[in-house]
Amino acid sequence: MFNSVGFWLVWMMLTGSCKKNKVTESQPPPPTPPVATDVQFYLTQGDQFVLFKKQNTALNFSSTGNASNTIVVDTTQTFQSIDGFGYTLTGGSASLLNSLPAATLDPLLKELFLWDSTNIGVSYLRISIGASDLSATTFTYDDVPSGQTDINLTQFSIDKERQDLIPILKKIVALNPAIKILGSPWSAPVWMKSNGSFVGGGLKPEYYATYANYFVKYIQAMKAEGITIDAITPQNEPLHGGNNPSMVMQATEQATFIKNNLGPAFAAAGINTKIIAWDHNCDNPGYPITVLNDAAAKPFVDGSAFHLYNGSITALSQVHNAYPDKNVYFTEQWVGGPGNFPTDLQWHVENLIIGATRNWSRNVLEWNLASDPGYNPHTAGGCTTCLGAITIGSGVTRNVSYYIIAHASKFVRPGSVRIASDNAGNIVTVAFKNPEGKKVLIALNKGTNTESFNIKFNGKIVTTNLSAGAVGTYVW
Repeated sequence: MFNSVGFWLVWMMLTGSCKKNKVTESQPPPPTPPVATDVQFYLTQGDQFVLFKKQNTALNFSSTGNASNTIVVDTTQTFQSIDGFGYTLTGGSASLLNSLPAATLDPLLKELFLWDSTNIGVSYLRISIGASDLSATTFTYDDVPSGQTDINLTQFSIDKERQDLIPILKKIVALNPAIKILGSPWSAPVWMKSNGSFVGGGLKPEYYATYANYFVKYIQAMKAEGITIDAITPQNEPLHGGNNPSMVMQATEQATFIKNNLGPAFAAAGINTKIIAWDHNCDNPGYPITVLNDAAAKPFVDGSAFHLYNGSITALSQVHNAYPDKNVYFTEQWVGGPGNFPTDLQWHVENLIIGATRNWSRNVLEWNLASDPGYNPHTAGGCTTCLGAITIGSGVTRNVSYYIIAHASKFVRPGSVRIASDNAGNIVTVAFKNPEGKKVLIALNKGTNTESFNIKFNGKIVTTNLSAGAVGTYVW
């Protein structure tokens, strides 16, 4: 009997039928320990097989050369400092975020706005002053019945923002008190406009002083809520009068408004919020140059802002070269839904993350932070296919703009300085030195095949590769 039982136990163990063996075999394999590496490497592939994931790859500097193309990173050549990377927090984005239960919203905001090993550290936001076309309805902060005016702004109020935008901004500021916020109006109150409409029209000269005071009241009201407006533009897309809302403001009009009204009003109120001109496409660098050519307007202007729906990103350098004492910014670029992930990833990284910063921009902002699955909300006549960096529906989906910004925002912190780096064949790059002293290289493979290349720093090299359309951020 004993021999039979012994034989049975041995047979069970050998055939894997023993329960203990089964439990052991069902356990997952132990995680791969991190390899020793000089360079951290985060990767996003156009095929979405890898999405902003740290690679467990040994990238160690060596004196050994090879025949691959070489990108030299040089900290002795420095360019502009960086204010941050982020998104436009539209009114619609705020309402979608505010609709989430706390159990979903709180970790999502931490993921976006905290800066640590697991979060992406968004450091710059743009918001609309009043409604944008990605608000549910049109409004300003001083809407009065048709035929009436309010020259003294006695009806001014930001109460419309208390439902969604201000509560979300307060949560964001609590997570990142140093975040920079840019405000841009899509329209003045319609009673100040030449056509009395939210769409198009211009600002009547008799209301220039009143409108300047409107900005002062806005900045003060937001400050009272604990929200600091770092910068404003006098008008979003001032030569696009067909959006809802929108307002046309010619370059000479903007210069006149700044020098005679907006700049002096800020000075009188002790407001140091930056005034940034233009805020429209790269096809018209002459507009911000015209504003800066006005000797009385120029002292009030911090710099110029650009979008890239038309023109070339090199327009930023054209304006920088004309006025190197003034800053340039990149404040908006959309992804049209439903989007094409590999195409959008490559175009935006090449032209904005790399292109805008190589052309002196202090920031890069994607439009817009959040939309629902139907690209809502938006005004009647507003953008109907603007794909958010995240889609908020039955769950939360991260889209291509999330990854575009993450590749920079997590590593190129405010106060970083752009440094020199080469392009090599199909590999295009931009490099920075961050406040910690770490070097950051963002690289894109524009080609159709995997490319091997060297990163050279201080006479030593690291060899790496990127598949076609892939983006890599390298940090050491």
